[in-house]
Amino acid sequence: MPMYLSRFSYTPETWARLIENPEDRREAARTYIESVGGKLHGFWYAFGEHDGWNLWEAPDNVSMASVMLAIGAGGALSSYETTVLLSVEETMQALGKAKSVRYRPPGKP
Repeated sequence: MPMYLSRFSYTPETWARLIENPEDRREAARTYIESVGGKLHGFWYAFGEHDGWNLWEAPDNVSMASVMLAIGAGGALSSYETTVLLSVEETMQALGKAKSVRYRPPGKP
């Protein structure tokens, strides 16, 4: 199954609610991804541009997108991004296929 790396930031209101009622959000995240047949591999908070990071596994892009859309629609996040991760094997296959792509830079005949 494909792997996904998500970065998110909470709204100030979400942080205020978590300060008032601390909650471990890993179980909630696990429930969301398992509802589409996936798995949560990790959940971390961080300093910096993003408040947290998740490592997910999902059956396909549509399943992962449905989870991210549902989370985003909940209003607790100020931002979120999800990156599809490629295995080394997938990257090797892509490198092999890249040879057959006839790319032409813009403005070059």
